[in-house]
Amino acid sequence: MTGAGGAGRVVVVGSLNLDTVLEVERIPSPGETVPSRGGAFMPGGKGGNQAAAAAAAGASTRIVAAVGADGERYLRHLAAAGVDTSAVTRLPDSPTGAATVIVDAAGENVIVVTEGANGRVPSARVAAEEWTAADVVLVQFEIPAEVVRAAAERARATGATLVVNPSPWRDDLSDVLAQAHVVIVNEHERRQLGEDVADDRVCTTLGGEGARWGSHTATPQPITPIDTAGAGDAFAGTLAAALVRGLSRGEALQHAVDAATAACLRRGAQQWRADGGGALR
Repeated sequence: MTGAGGAGRVVVVGSLNLDTVLEVERIPSPGETVPSRGGAFMPGGKGGNQAAAAAAAGASTRIVAAVGADGERYLRHLAAAGVDTSAVTRLPDSPTGAATVIVDAAGENVIVVTEGANGRVPSARVAAEEWTAADVVLVQFEIPAEVVRAAAERARATGATLVVNPSPWRDDLSDVLAQAHVVIVNEHERRQLGEDVADDRVCTTLGGEGARWGSHTATPQPITPIDTAGAGDAFAGTLAAALVRGLSRGEALQHAVDAATAACLRRGAQQWRADGGGALR
């Protein structure tokens, strides 16, 4: 499924968001106002989170994405994290994608996302990518359907391994799921997936119970989570990095579960690596 000996790269085609993270005692009900105990301004977006995780796991990592005029700090951050950002499109007339993340005292979260520049990732840029059979292409559903399809088509044409994380779920990309070598889903997404993808190609994250991929399972060390935001992205990026390195399914799964567990012990999906901290004042 992948090239040997770690010769390839992880190529993430996905979203970049600037996240506002607010800490609350509990998630508010509709129409309710609750005070925040603190907050932060942080880099996020599933594409950026997964790229940073893949680089942290030791893979040569590249991202194909788009940012607005306010995205230069994010690109410096990704470069400092070891991610090649030369395929990121700058859109001076568009804001970078954004998300507001509300995290309660138990580490659970709700997220509201604004598309921004993510809605204008050029599919032509994806089609021009020079990938190889040693590469692992990782894509999510926070970007337009035509860009997701372009990534799947380019992966097929170049022989690259296609890993799809169909989040947020959408019903119009079943053709991409059919092409994927690996589909990474949580338990809710697994139910939505149904029987359209063979179980051997489905990798399911199980929260505090770990993950399952075909006949392989991996379990986490017991922890008290601080923030679960980004745990799934840490899993996906680390799994892709493990595949590039040529690890077995069982080894790759355990590496990914360990990374997701570690992500639950820190605030936010990423922490700034450039230009100082991001605390809200």
